[in-house]
Amino acid sequence: MKKLLIPILFLLILLMSACNNDETNGTANENPKESTTITYNSEEGPIEVPADPKRVVVVSTYAGNVAALGVNLVGVDAWSKSNPQFDKYFADVEEVSEDNLEKIIELDPDLIIGLSTAKNLDKLKEIAPTVTFTYGKVDYLTQHLEIGKLLNKEKEAQEWIDDFKKRAQTAGEEIKTKIGDDATVSVIENFDKQLYVFGDNWGRGTEIIYQEMKLAMPEKVKEMALKDGFYALSLEVLPEYAGDYIIFSKAGTQDNSFQETDVYKNIPAVKEDRVFEAVAEEFYFNDPISLDYQLAFFKENFLNSK
Repeated sequence: MKKLLIPILFLLILLMSACNNDETNGTANENPKESTTITYNSEEGPIEVPADPKRVVVVSTYAGNVAALGVNLVGVDAWSKSNPQFDKYFADVEEVSEDNLEKIIELDPDLIIGLSTAKNLDKLKEIAPTVTFTYGKVDYLTQHLEIGKLLNKEKEAQEWIDDFKKRAQTAGEEIKTKIGDDATVSVIENFDKQLYVFGDNWGRGTEIIYQEMKLAMPEKVKEMALKDGFYALSLEVLPEYAGDYIIFSKAGTQDNSFQETDVYKNIPAVKEDRVFEAVAEEFYFNDPISLDYQLAFFKENFLNSK
């Protein structure tokens, strides 16, 4: 009897070993399922986000960055919706607000993006993974790269950055050849009956003019607007902040009657027709779509100026 059991046990051992080998080999040969999430190191720490987000809601500022990277948006803020340069991207995208949580819930987002100052962040985080950025914490190109990392499109973001810097710097050399190395440029805007002048990192094309093109900033603007990014001033002192050239980010909905005053009309840049008026809504942001438009605007106006 013992002689019979030994061959049977041996066969069972061989069968079990073969099964185990088949299972092991099968696992090794199968392609592991790709992860559906990635970990993004946000300002608040690591957060799991979709590896391929399909329904993104941007509650403030960064809608243009997302659109430029070809990621689908289902909701964007009112400021982004008002930008004519975004029309073809956001025609079928809903307008949202961090105050209207019900609307955001209806859109069923898989990722929410906004400023760190956005309202109801705790509630937004209950709806979907929510990542926020502090405006100005990093420079405008690094900001786009960070959004590229968040959306799992870092390579695409870096490629655009490298190309844009080359184009902007080349344009800057052409413009300086035209207007002179020492010619100064101011960027102004009128909002809610208040005049503003801008530094080098507050949208309105300032990043292009001062950071990439290296065009000169008036000393008074350096003194008052460079640190905070903008400075509110009265019409009476505007001539002190006016450069040889002025970019006027102009909103048609605002009171622009100051342009009819003698103070404004007697500014040398105004008298010499060196004021380039831009549509304010197209100049607010510093995402790739806005920046490409602004760069074309500057090349057209400066290179054809007096």
